[in-house]
Amino acid sequence: MRLLHTSDWHIGRSLYGQHRYKEYVSFLDWLAVTIEDQQVDALLVSGDIFDTTTPSNRAQSLYYRFLSTIAASSCRHVIITAGNHDSPTFLDAPKDLLKGMHIHVIGTLPDDINQEVLVLHDKKGKAEAIICAVPYLRDRDLRSVEAGESLEDKDAKLIHGIEQHYQIVAERAKVLQAEIGKVPIIAMGHLFTAGGISVTGDGVRELYVGSLAHVGSNLFPELFDYVALGHLHVPQIVGKEDRIRYSGSPIPMGFGEAGTQKQVVLVDFFEKKAQGHPKITTLSVPLFQDLKNISGTLEEILHQLSYLIEQKRDIWVEIEYTGSRLAGELQQSIEELVEGSTLKVLRIRNMRIVDRVITLSEDDQTLDDIDPLDLFDRCLDVHQVTEDERPELIDAYKQILQELEEHDELAE
Repeated sequence: MRLLHTSDWHIGRSLYGQHRYKEYVSFLDWLAVTIEDQQVDALLVSGDIFDTTTPSNRAQSLYYRFLSTIAASSCRHVIITAGNHDSPTFLDAPKDLLKGMHIHVIGTLPDDINQEVLVLHDKKGKAEAIICAVPYLRDRDLRSVEAGESLEDKDAKLIHGIEQHYQIVAERAKVLQAEIGKVPIIAMGHLFTAGGISVTGDGVRELYVGSLAHVGSNLFPELFDYVALGHLHVPQIVGKEDRIRYSGSPIPMGFGEAGTQKQVVLVDFFEKKAQGHPKITTLSVPLFQDLKNISGTLEEILHQLSYLIEQKRDIWVEIEYTGSRLAGELQQSIEELVEGSTLKVLRIRNMRIVDRVITLSEDDQTLDDIDPLDLFDRCLDVHQVTEDERPELIDAYKQILQELEEHDELAE
């Protein structure tokens, strides 16, 4: 059996006001062809299908068009779990209809554990794998609130709740395996593991109140032959265990990821091979939109831009001015140079002025383009809040965000 693991599509995401639908069309078309060419039996998507809880009509259209294509392919199963960016109820709404196409969607944490631990069957009806399809575990799914508890107490409860949940699904999978025979057990998850790598500008958010709720690789029982994770956008192995992986996002989420090779993960299980030792390989995802970050003095910036213009490629550029003198004509000089070229400068940042960001597409940018924590950091910069004063304010702000998210979920 061959699985393909991917995550963090973030369909509908924009970058400084620039829509990225063209990239998503290209990626989803590439993925559909790859699934057919590689004879993939099951597709696992570990959360953050959409970038917001209210995806646009176009984002939804791309999602359902892809699913209809895969349903008609040789791929026998699709398992989709919700991430922290997704609306659980939105993903769940068509689940009964999609189930008839062998597409399993787990948005909301189900009350019945049997809806979360799935047995996949081959064309002859023989069980071939068990999938512990764990969605993003929300704060309210994991802990009860007690008056006067500290942030450290909340983090400890969260980690305990996550560990306990994976133990429960593992025990259920073990019982099923005893009934149907030695088939691979694969877990899915959308969370932040301790030591996980992220980069500036990749859009990865802290999942819970505080900053300590990062779980260790020992969270996942040895029973799991492979763990398909989502949330971190940089492809990586967790805790030096080859079986526990983040596939990473398929397209760079921001300029901090410029130059990062994106990938999907192929996982092969062989009937004659010892259980627990899958063959794991990666496939590189093509680059559908080139991003470049350039920095330096005005002269250095103009020189680098001239070089990129000569290449006559469609490139989106972020510029950071690091010169020691004021550059009052910075934006005008850049605009004049790139006019008529294939370059598109999305952002110019004067690093000499911390709280000032010049964005060429400023009229198109909305608050949705800015991470809430990044926006709060900018506010602290503007008001010259000291480093010593920040931790308490940031923790309080995170708690407010969490309470607002929980209110929205209840409203759904």
